Amino acid sequence: MSAALGLFRLQQVDSRIDQLEVRLRKIQDTLENDAELQAALQRLKAAELECRKYEQARRAAEEGAKEKQIKIQQAEASLYGGKVHNPKELQELQADIASLKRHLASVEEQELDAMVNLETAQAAEQSAENDLIQIQSRLGATNGKLLEDQAALSRDLQDLQTERQASVGAVEHVVLRTYETLRQARRGLAIAEVSDNACGACGTTLTAALQQSARHAIELVYCPSCGRILFAR
Repeated sequence: MSAALGLFRLQQVDSRIDQLEVRLRKIQDTLENDAELQAALQRLKAAELECRKYEQARRAAEEGAKEKQIKIQQAEASLYGGKVHNPKELQELQADIASLKRHLASVEEQELDAMVNLETAQAAEQSAENDLIQIQSRLGATNGKLLEDQAALSRDLQDLQTERQASVGAVEHVVLRTYETLRQARRGLAIAEVSDNACGACGTTLTAALQQSARHAIELVYCPSCGRILFAR
């Protein structure tokens, strides 16, 4: 029996494990980083910030207007209450009231602008929220399928890892270390099966003697070109 037989079986398991892990990473990336979903979330977040900004502006203008109205009421009470008789003081009160009313008109205009902007921002927020709901609903079916695939692949991966443990137990420690080193150096493929008189990994033509050794040798036989362990049936 070829010395590489046990390693070839291990390689088959490891290659399948690698494939499943790549697929699982892609599924996880898709579930976590869907570009359309992230863009919709960002639009909603930006719309919410706009709403908060204009709501704060509206409240500030509203408070400013109330403050001006109170001052106007106080000044008018002094003007018309009969407590002030000095003509100069009366003129100053009238000037103050006129100035306060101009400021009040300006603040009320700011409040109106803030209300208009807030309504626009709220409409944009509602639109962004509706878009997000539609995208989440549409992706729900797709993501549901991905989650099913993820669960199935995870079960397959667990079975393969159990199978790998059994395969590793049949390989000598020194040979296993050589295999693992080659796996790292050769992008996961340490064993190359001989096919059509050539290395199945790099395509290098192999001599009949080398093929015979790969088929029956007790020691490991390596491809003279890529350095992988050769396995021949």
